[in-house]
Amino acid sequence: MPPTFHSSLTLALVVVLTGIGAGLGGMCLALLLHGIQHLAYGYSLDSLVSHQTFLWGVTAATPERRLHVLMVCGVVAGLGWWTLYRYGRPLVSVKQAVSASLPIMPAKTTLAHAVLQIITVALGSPLGREVAPREVGALAATWLSQRARLTPEMHRLLVACGAGAGLAAVYNVPLGGAVFVLEVLVGAFSWPAALMALATSAIGAAVAWLGLGAEAQYVVPHFVLSPALIAWAVVCGPVFGVAAYGFTRLTGAARAHAARGWRLPVLALLNFSLIGGLAMLLPQILGNGKGPAQLGFDNELGIGLAAVLLVAKVLVTAASLRAGAEGGLLTPGLANGALLAIILGGAWSLVLPGVPLGAFAIIGAAAFLAASMSMPLTAIVLVAEFTRIEHDFLVPIILAVIGSVCVSKLCQRGENTGKKPA
Repeated sequence: MPPTFHSSLTLALVVVLTGIGAGLGGMCLALLLHGIQHLAYGYSLDSLVSHQTFLWGVTAATPERRLHVLMVCGVVAGLGWWTLYRYGRPLVSVKQAVSASLPIMPAKTTLAHAVLQIITVALGSPLGREVAPREVGALAATWLSQRARLTPEMHRLLVACGAGAGLAAVYNVPLGGAVFVLEVLVGAFSWPAALMALATSAIGAAVAWLGLGAEAQYVVPHFVLSPALIAWAVVCGPVFGVAAYGFTRLTGAARAHAARGWRLPVLALLNFSLIGGLAMLLPQILGNGKGPAQLGFDNELGIGLAAVLLVAKVLVTAASLRAGAEGGLLTPGLANGALLAIILGGAWSLVLPGVPLGAFAIIGAAAFLAASMSMPLTAIVLVAEFTRIEHDFLVPIILAVIGSVCVSKLCQRGENTGKKPA
């Protein structure tokens, strides 16, 4: 058998197995998330996959139960990550794992890190759950790549594809997972990379259908595209860029000064207890932000409540990172964009009425997410797959994303220029 054919066959097999492994890992993490949510807040106890949402569950729970669950979350987060940092091997992020130095992700520590994120988000942590399936997918790819003895370049690419497939599996976004690999992790386009990313993400999403179904993440009503909505996207896109830049600065500083040592369990318990107290009045702040985003898309939020939730979500997200909790910022960023869009769209409607607030929310979610995570293409595709919005809505989404990302980059450039010595 010719060596080239053998190596190609091996690579194809590893790609398929990576997609399967990432899909199974993402599915298991999502089912674990649902199971803990249902047990903690006492809803849909007969099924892991339910039509009753997390927001419905926490709202139906008593205020005292919300407080008690968040106190448990603080104990789990504090002791869990303290133990991990104290006794586990140093963590290797997905970004580090696909870098030129190719450090290997420690299996046990990475799995524990992923499971801790899922448990705390399920209990009500305001951080995102998307990092965990990416880590598990990358870990599966690492193991397979080592067994197949792939070249360093193929190893790096496969690890990135595993992470993208994990994202695709847990959110049912096969194209979004592939674009994330190329835009964020690899940072370049090539046909081999594109084909591997598409294959692993499609397989990962399809495998996860077995346990999670193929439903869209958000159910949105039918919105009619109008010139006023397009004009709003052009005018307000830059505002999302400024807001996303501020959010990135805030969360970056919180992560840079995250609690470690004995302070971690103390601050984690204090932080999540305070969040629980706030959730007694505002149950919408619990979780990664999917609930408020869905309310925004459904036209069920007014300007006042959206403003309160936006301020609260930003503060509890930054506070949780500062207290030492771990998690992603994808859904929190998307929710922040939707909430800010309702505020800006509501003000716009005072002058030019007729556009539903939910239409503003979808566009704002994409614009904020694109700038806050520096991934314009991925954000556009993710929001399209999350909501399955009509094709024509891509026009205002793209225009808002362009304005948002450009202004965010200008803010970053201005900051870097200001730091240069005279």
